[in-house]
Amino acid sequence: ADCSKSEVWKIMILDPFTTKLLSSCCKMSDLMAEKITIVEDLFKSREPVPEMKAIYFMSPTAKCVESFIADFKTNPKYKAAYVYFTDYCPDDLFNNMKLYCSKYIRVCKEINMNFMPLEAQVFSCDNPGAFKSIYSPKSQDKQKTLEELADQLVTLCATLDEYPGVRYKKESNMENTKIFAELVDKKLARHYELDDSGTKKGKTQAQLLILERGFDPVSPLLHELTYQAMAYDLIDIQNDTYKYKSKDGLEKQAILNEDDMLWVKLRHKHIAEVSEQIPKMVKEISASKKQPDEKITIRNLAQMMKKMPSIRKQLTEKTAHLQLAEDCMQCFSNNVEKLCKAEQDLAVGSDVDGLKVKDPMRTLLPVLLHPYSTQDKIRAVLLYIFSLGGTTDENLSKLIQHVKIEDEREFILNWKELGVPIITPSFFSRKSSRRDRSQDETYNLSRWTPVIKDVMEDAVENKLDAKDWPHQSECPAAWNGSGAVSARQKSKTTQDERRSGSRLIIFVLGGICFSEMRSAYEVNQAVKSCEVIIGSSHILTPTSLLNDIKALSKDRITLAKSYCI
Repeated sequence: ADCSKSEVWKIMILDPFTTKLLSSCCKMSDLMAEKITIVEDLFKSREPVPEMKAIYFMSPTAKCVESFIADFKTNPKYKAAYVYFTDYCPDDLFNNMKLYCSKYIRVCKEINMNFMPLEAQVFSCDNPGAFKSIYSPKSQDKQKTLEELADQLVTLCATLDEYPGVRYKKESNMENTKIFAELVDKKLARHYELDDSGTKKGKTQAQLLILERGFDPVSPLLHELTYQAMAYDLIDIQNDTYKYKSKDGLEKQAILNEDDMLWVKLRHKHIAEVSEQIPKMVKEISASKKQPDEKITIRNLAQMMKKMPSIRKQLTEKTAHLQLAEDCMQCFSNNVEKLCKAEQDLAVGSDVDGLKVKDPMRTLLPVLLHPYSTQDKIRAVLLYIFSLGGTTDENLSKLIQHVKIEDEREFILNWKELGVPIITPSFFSRKSSRRDRSQDETYNLSRWTPVIKDVMEDAVENKLDAKDWPHQSECPAAWNGSGAVSARQKSKTTQDERRSGSRLIIFVLGGICFSEMRSAYEVNQAVKSCEVIIGSSHILTPTSLLNDIKALSKDRITLAKSYCI
């Protein structure tokens, strides 16, 4: 909008992060409509176009600013620059820009959008490396990483125009949530003091809850049977792109994102429902393509031709999902079905009939004796250890021998870095009481509910215990997601009016999994009073989490080897 007064075409220049960010919310056609003729990479060599204006959308880092200055310092590549930063630009970088490029800069703004909006209710800081920085005992940049994530979280709040009250999950053996909550709260206060309008913003009807990955080690390791979680666990999906072969043998691909309405509709459904619904949809479309026996006229033909592209798009979408659901079901019937029963019994602590699992080893043993993949066995062993709240050294050695991972025991041992007890006796207990869901209708192999769903529901109903969830900063007294109003607030507003304003933002240090993302939608659906938004440093799959866990001690192993030499 800043440079749309002139009708001339412009160039847009992005860094890798803003390229991803822009791709998540616009298509090239949207940019063309705004008179953007070409999109270029800030870090690649570009041809000068001195007669054109350039829009720079970039992160406020030294590397980005140096590349920008290089474009104008000696021979200006463009007629003028309109600069937009994703976040607050440090003074030293800003002064450098002024020094070398001031006469070319028409606009310089910070637009506070340093996060990835992945889905309607899910965001990510797009920083998978944060896991190692926060949890590796050898980490040199933990504080720096927490600062960066806090800055990103502040831009999310700014985008939503929220100044939330901040609470964190208190852990007896970990300090990360407390440190992070303090950082976020300070940075929020600073951001809203610096507000352009000159007025200091008060707290809004929102609450921000901060947790870290160790609060629920079970959910990211279970074999989930809802469509999205199952697909990302069992099928090789890279950058949200599913590659498959069509019936005629051609290589095809489908992008699984918010633009695919069928994906949005099906992603949280159980695979049994998905497998039932997609073939029906394909039949419906095929039937709608067949014209009734009516007189063929030019007009009828023209209408058919008009409909064809949309019908073709619908069929392509549905065929891709038909194939993806088939692939998931194939994996399910080969291996996953038998695994799921044992996993659910270990996670929930009782079987399908509600009988308590008295001896978890009897549940685990068939998994260890069956020729499942090593990774599936590691997942089952971990669920067994979590169910007991830790095991003995002797028992752990036997389990590691069974799974044949003597050289890769870090897959199991490194969970202690997340504050999860692996070896007993442990100085802390992690067993917390769970909501009773025995009356909920569930599939036998999907009885586990992510812990975060309990947290969301408790927060919305104002039932979070202040001892476990200290306030870093208070929310307004009126904040109560369920719409309950205190006696002092005898306002005559209707419940809907009162409810419409509240937001619950959940941030998990160290990654979230797809079942936790689904929980945000489920709670939102059940409690219309409050919008639930969930985000993290990055999104996890069981494989990526296990690899991250194993990598936590890589540095130490390398050091030990070089020392022996």
